[in-house]
Amino acid sequence: MQFEITSDRLTYRPLCQQDWPFYLAVAQDRAVMKYICDPRSAEEIRTHSFEVRLPAWYKGCDHWLCLVMEEKASGSAVGFCGFIDRGNGIAEFGFILAAAFQGKGYGRESLEAVIACCFRQLDYRKLTATVTAGNLASRNTLLSAGFIQEGTLRQNFLLAGQWQDDWLFGLLKQAYRPVTDTPGG
Repeated sequence: MQFEITSDRLTYRPLCQQDWPFYLAVAQDRAVMKYICDPRSAEEIRTHSFEVRLPAWYKGCDHWLCLVMEEKASGSAVGFCGFIDRGNGIAEFGFILAAAFQGKGYGRESLEAVIACCFRQLDYRKLTATVTAGNLASRNTLLSAGFIQEGTLRQNFLLAGQWQDDWLFGLLKQAYRPVTDTPGG
């Protein structure tokens, strides 16, 4: 990576082949995936989600940068975060935490670290995020970091056999106010 993402309790590294068992476990946990996608086979997950996130990422490429988040204290993988370049100085952020690590502030910590990197190191002008309506934990995490809900795409996403609304969030670089100044961030 040509940039560094740091935070107090987590380390961040690019996804690699050795992460497959953890990635699969998270992707097949129905409680974790409730607002993200319907159940998929291991082969579908590997082909359409895991392998497409393995190539090296660079600003302007057309695939997600997928970072494995690990606790500094234990070395345990806690989840994934990352972003994709959407062009015109915009990056879309996403994160997912294993069930055992939800509710510990890791989503917010990773969001702050990625925001700092995107605005300070990679010079994006705006970050966006899309959340399936009803996912209040993700919505609240984004709002707490300064994102604004910019709109709703009605019946935009098919999940569990029903069309769901998507909430759209945005954070402009000039509106960003870091909670703490993270070294290297």
